[in-house]
Amino acid sequence: MVKKTTKTAAIALTAATLVMGLAACGSKPDTDTSNNTGNTSTNAGGSAGSGDKNVTITFQNIYPDPATPSYKMLHAIVDQYQKDHPNVKIELDSLNTDQQKLKLKTQAASKEVPDITIVNPAAQMKPFVDAKLFAPLNDMLEQNGLKDTFQKGLLDYYSFDNNVYALPDGNNIEVVYYNKDLFEQAGIKNTPTTFEELVNDVKTLKAKGITPIAIGEKDSWTGSFLFMNILLRTNGGPGFLQDVIDGKKTFKDPAFTDAVSAMQDLIQAKAFEEGATSIDYNTGGNIFKTGKAAMMVMGTWETGAIDSSTVGPKVGVFKFPTVNGKGDPDQFMLAPGSAFAVSANSKHLQETKDFLNYFMTEMPKKQFELKNAVGSGQVITGDFKAAGYSQLAQDVLALFQNVKGGDLAFDNTMKPAIAQAHLSSIQNMFVQKVDPATVAGEHQSAFDANK
Repeated sequence: MVKKTTKTAAIALTAATLVMGLAACGSKPDTDTSNNTGNTSTNAGGSAGSGDKNVTITFQNIYPDPATPSYKMLHAIVDQYQKDHPNVKIELDSLNTDQQKLKLKTQAASKEVPDITIVNPAAQMKPFVDAKLFAPLNDMLEQNGLKDTFQKGLLDYYSFDNNVYALPDGNNIEVVYYNKDLFEQAGIKNTPTTFEELVNDVKTLKAKGITPIAIGEKDSWTGSFLFMNILLRTNGGPGFLQDVIDGKKTFKDPAFTDAVSAMQDLIQAKAFEEGATSIDYNTGGNIFKTGKAAMMVMGTWETGAIDSSTVGPKVGVFKFPTVNGKGDPDQFMLAPGSAFAVSANSKHLQETKDFLNYFMTEMPKKQFELKNAVGSGQVITGDFKAAGYSQLAQDVLALFQNVKGGDLAFDNTMKPAIAQAHLSSIQNMFVQKVDPATVAGEHQSAFDANK
């Protein structure tokens, strides 16, 4: 059964789980997948590669940026599969995250889900599973030992009634990336360990004409992700949303209103670029990756893309600080990754599963080669330092060693209607100053209406 966004679920991604797959990254699925890869080409291609039947598999994904390692990984694997299986065409539909979410909702309403699509874990994917739009993947996971390549407990976030319905592309935590050169230009010698120091650093950077924090808030989950880290601190630890679900707390609790006040302090200090709500996630990220912003608060999946950018050698990383003296910096926003699901109505169900098996078996090896393996949801064998991974990547991996649990994102925890109200409410804070009590009331009204 899925561990639906309970405290137990959040704590499932503790240091033990994360280290097993990342910092310990010295187990298997095999960056040296020589024993798996050969089998995969034969077994995974069994249906798709046999006979003369031409097959087209639609593959919706969220890797639209050619400059990123994820894009290169996707195309390398797809190109190789098509070369090995000339009767199979993989038709890519590459979108940014919010575009993909909206498109999938429309497709789901007409029951025209692509052969492979992208979903987020737990509460976000449950409506699709309830509508029987996704095919169980248990049988495919047993091919070539694929199931054993995933970090222990990770697939629980994508499982309902003992069936796995999606395979994650990563397992990450939220951190603060910073440009060392821009910090030095502003005269900032140390990274902040308290929220108050963070706000002061924002003001110092702004006074020097440097954009303090890059964000793409047109894709509203970005602001929410940052806000939830603040709430994790003001609550003194994980579990606030679960306490609301269980009736132990409401959104009018001081932990929530204090988080709103702190978020507003950051916004009012002009921490973000002008027009943040009109800038999408990829564009916001590129503001940081081109040296035009001093910080970016984001998941560790960005490490590879930062490394491959012009500012890569200048970037360091630090933990999100305490807020009002509360919180443990070794508790993080946990981000079991977006995941690949297969349409239950696929006209080529077996061929699609065969391809996805191949894709997921090849992905860890390709990600490692592209120096994009930090935050993998699959256990990867390899000496990261010897493979030429940057100091940034090694520093990020070191953070995983001390993870003491944390929370899942709001929209992976609450029902979609409540999540949408939350995203809109937080996004509005970027546009105008608001009363924390009003924000709390908006959240509570949405929750009460959609219990």
